[in-house]
Amino acid sequence: MSPLLTGFPFSTGVGNATISATTGSPTIDTTSRAGKTIYKFTGSGTITVANGGNAEVLIVGAGGGGGGTDSPGGGGGAGGLLYSASTYLAAGTLTITVGAGGAGGASAGNNGGSSQVGLLIGIGGGAGGGRGQSGSDTSNGTQGGSGGGAGYLGTGGAGFSGQGNAGGNFNYGATGGGGAGGAGSGSSAGAGSANSITGTSVTYAAGGAGGVSGPSNGTANTGNGGQGNSSNVPASSGGSGGSGYVVVVTG
Repeated sequence: MSPLLTGFPFSTGVGNATISATTGSPTIDTTSRAGKTIYKFTGSGTITVANGGNAEVLIVGAGGGGGGTDSPGGGGGAGGLLYSASTYLAAGTLTITVGAGGAGGASAGNNGGSSQVGLLIGIGGGAGGGRGQSGSDTSNGTQGGSGGGAGYLGTGGAGFSGQGNAGGNFNYGATGGGGAGGAGSGSSAGAGSANSITGTSVTYAAGGAGGVSGPSNGTANTGNGGQGNSSNVPASSGGSGGSGYVVVVTG
């Protein structure tokens, strides 16, 4: 189950928010859910809340990049996932930020960018660890919404509480990044989390697999982590993380 936002004020005794304007060219869908208006942001922008009130919100941070270079790299951690069926949006203009996926690295990868609605933040995913071309250094996965998987002799990065899970520790093979639905373990990535805010069930924020094939990039606007590099060729990079996503629903 997706985590809930718990900030004050919450939903009791408050009406629905109304949105009067947007920037950033979100897709506005009035047909997929009866009586609802769905604002889907695949890039950054703003929303202008004419009347403060409750809205349904999904925020997915961008996934971290996978690690690489002359040893199987760790998978990138998924972006942090926040979901609320009813959270308060104050009147005024709120900034929407959609994080960019972290680039895969020729040693360690790079963290994903965070996504944001006002003060609510889905933290970007942690980077997968790698192995430097000397073949002797340790590379840990980094902390993020979900943590990156470990590289050679490293440990997985921690996930952020309420948003994701840890990446896997080094086990003499590739290690997966954490996801919103579970931790990385061995080469397997942590599972994502399914959500139907758009009217269709979609799984977001899955970790990137450790480098056993590929590497492959995380899908855009899912917050998935990038896959670790599987090649023994020096300077081979892991896959990039998928960009983030923000959805706001009124009505």
